[in-house]
Amino acid sequence: MKLGRHVLATASAALIASMCVVGAANAEVGVTDTEIKIGALGVLTGPYAKYGDTIYDGIETVYAEANKAGGIHGRQLVYVREDDRCQASEAVGAAKKLIHQHKVFMIHGGACSNASLAAKPEIVAAKIPWVITASTASSLTDPVTPHIFTTMLAGWMESYAQVQYAVDRGMKRIAIIAQHDNWGRSRYDPLMDAFKLHGLTPVADEEIVPDPADATAIALRIQAAKADAVILITFPKAAVVAVRDLYKIGYKPFLIGGSTIGDVGLFTKNVGIAGSTDNLHAVSTIGYAADDAAVAKWKNLVEAKYSGDVFNIYHMFGIASGQFVVEALKKAGANLTRDSFNEAASNLSVNTDTYGGPITCTPTNHQCHNTAAWFGLVDGVTKRLATTAVTR
Repeated sequence: MKLGRHVLATASAALIASMCVVGAANAEVGVTDTEIKIGALGVLTGPYAKYGDTIYDGIETVYAEANKAGGIHGRQLVYVREDDRCQASEAVGAAKKLIHQHKVFMIHGGACSNASLAAKPEIVAAKIPWVITASTASSLTDPVTPHIFTTMLAGWMESYAQVQYAVDRGMKRIAIIAQHDNWGRSRYDPLMDAFKLHGLTPVADEEIVPDPADATAIALRIQAAKADAVILITFPKAAVVAVRDLYKIGYKPFLIGGSTIGDVGLFTKNVGIAGSTDNLHAVSTIGYAADDAAVAKWKNLVEAKYSGDVFNIYHMFGIASGQFVVEALKKAGANLTRDSFNEAASNLSVNTDTYGGPITCTPTNHQCHNTAAWFGLVDGVTKRLATTAVTR
């Protein structure tokens, strides 16, 4: 009798243990009763670190506010950062570390397109949700991968918007100053498509290196072509030199900058010549200047949380993307799984506090942001001038 009881007790214990094992096996990776672990993939060190860090500071500020409010269905958001150094060779290892070592529920980040493209096969193989924050390569989300989303304008969208902006203002004699490296080509090629769409040909097509010392010869050729507008597809340093040297020769065409211009007021300080950017308008993903009262709440929160940060557009990339992720996690429900997150994110539209238009994902479109905003100086202060919904 005692033996029978012992056998029964042992069998019961074994059954309970097996049920616990099954329950543990069915639990979603990176999710516990008290937290959701999210991985940040992006540039944290090296020459571009200040861009990556501020993006992720923006995201983490949004997460901190969600946590203060009780978390997502009672779970706190935990953000784990891994550095890809803006290099393809580092990105694969960083993605593997997030997936296999940290065992995150999802990845939220991605700044440099070359690094994100290199990491994509690892993320696809793991079938882990990934919301991209700042990488602009359209092939990251086109064609659609069910668990990969982006909250950033694609590179081609900026290029189409730049041409459309000139045409809408009656300008047809348009010149180009562009880098022809991999980053530049990702914008230059769709720019040429946009010219063809409008039946136009550039009156001058000038190549510039990312870090030039002088652009006087380029400026003189653009002047000779009698361009009434110049589209810039360059990193900030090249744009500074080009704008400076156009102004120095006394030529003042309408200047149409890309998102790399950033804050037009700060860009003007870098050019170092008063009046040189009075006719510069720059496209951006964000909807507000950093000192706009509409984003003062986030400016105060970011600068209080990260004492070394000065609030800027890169924080705003992270804030908008963070707000989208928080809403997707809420919609996914208390029984959170990767599948429920993907379903929620694929059927979601969020009006954020820092973008000029909504972030909207559908099952057939994971390029979730398409509103370009335009900025220029008004009485010496950077202001939003217009917004454009970009389509092919």
